Amino acid sequence: MRLTKALVLMLLIGFSIAFATPLLWTVSAAVKSPQEFAIAPERMIPQHIEWGNFPKAWTVLPFSTFVLNTLFLTVVCTVGTVLSSSLVAYGFSRFRFKGKDLVFGLMLATMMLPHQVTMIPNFMIWRALHAIDTFYPLTIPAFFSSALFVFLLRQFFMSVPRELDEAAMLDGAGYIRIWWQILMPLAVPAITTVAVFSFIGNWDSFEAPLIYLNSPEKYTVAVGLRMFQDTFGGNFELVMAASLIHILPTIIIFFCAQRYFLKGIAMSGMGGR
Repeated sequence: MRLTKALVLMLLIGFSIAFATPLLWTVSAAVKSPQEFAIAPERMIPQHIEWGNFPKAWTVLPFSTFVLNTLFLTVVCTVGTVLSSSLVAYGFSRFRFKGKDLVFGLMLATMMLPHQVTMIPNFMIWRALHAIDTFYPLTIPAFFSSALFVFLLRQFFMSVPRELDEAAMLDGAGYIRIWWQILMPLAVPAITTVAVFSFIGNWDSFEAPLIYLNSPEKYTVAVGLRMFQDTFGGNFELVMAASLIHILPTIIIFFCAQRYFLKGIAMSGMGGR
């Protein structure tokens, strides 16, 4: 038994090191001088830490503008996704209507449709609406929910006893009030899970901003990082420093919400029919 636990522990440690190695190498490269990186790029521990790479990466391009644009889009999309997905999930979990299972199944079937299939039709629609090079194509779809997040929240809502709804109705609460004041506070772990997924997805989004945004002053961090790589591709230490600036917010968000995130993942699959 002890031998089995020791082997499992060793495997977990080995896999953890393997997955963490690229990130550790990125951190190491970001604090190396150009000369040291050119001589020994594989060395994990730099002989001299060059903190100046970070302010240099921040200022050589309007990185602050990219960060503000990305922060705005991410916050708006996260709020829109949480509100719309939770409202749709509330309807699927609490209301009874003919064809509900069919509609729910069709909604889940959209997850099997590759994004590339709808890319051109969506672009043509937004172009017809004269919304290219604006934030509208990147924010408005978030307010029409997401099939995956609707599924996660529906499963969580179905684990909440209906007696709470009935008690609230006896006190005169309507459907919207029950959703907002009863289910939403109880669903904090699931909502945190959805918010973390949405935040990371929108913060790292590259394809949609690349398609719809043309003006450099409207670029997001992901697109700006690609511009940074094209401009300073030979300076790997600056590219790695810019990459760390890009991924730092997602790491902070994950560790701050880790407890609720794991709890939400575990509890979202406990709902019944």
